[in-house]
Amino acid sequence: MSVFENFKLLKADMVTKGWAIEAFPFNYKNRDYIVLAKLYEDGEKKPKYALMKVELLKSEKINERLVSSVNVNGFLIEAKLLRAFFDIEYGENLGDLLSQFNEYFAQFIPDHVTLGKPPHIKEAMVTSLSKSDSQDPNKRFCYGVMRNSDGRQRTLFNDNKTRLLRPTLYQEFSSDLSISFCYSTDANDHKLDAVIIQDFSKR
Repeated sequence: MSVFENFKLLKADMVTKGWAIEAFPFNYKNRDYIVLAKLYEDGEKKPKYALMKVELLKSEKINERLVSSVNVNGFLIEAKLLRAFFDIEYGENLGDLLSQFNEYFAQFIPDHVTLGKPPHIKEAMVTSLSKSDSQDPNKRFCYGVMRNSDGRQRTLFNDNKTRLLRPTLYQEFSSDLSISFCYSTDANDHKLDAVIIQDFSKR
């Protein structure tokens, strides 16, 4: 079996369940990381043989990150970038060291989407989804829903963000893809599910 076979299984599960992103923790040399596994968007430039892309974040310094494409055989990135980010020692047998690192990393890769993420991992996912949707990452407070004009459907990013932040509200509108969820940076704008549903029904 290929070393990163789980990424292939994870991608298939994400596509089936309508997720653009999945995240999981990784620990190496007593340092914690968050791994964001993301599907390529339609029309997005994708390296040859790439399966999906990952963002590797240092938990204690969330802005320190490394982006790489992956396939079932490993990371599609220059070895020196991977070494520098994870502090992998240099040696004569560098190829063996990187192979060992890949095998160790592979133990952390899930083969399916899991819910109930710890707060710091969910936070990283929501931030990434907001940026992918060209939104302010600080827009966390849902105050309403709207029907998109011109037959447009809600983005996968808006969909996934709401699944994470407002799961019960999401269930009310999940089947109607013409409806998007509206977010604000102001906590005072937050509205309860019942209020949002009532406001929408009045229109």
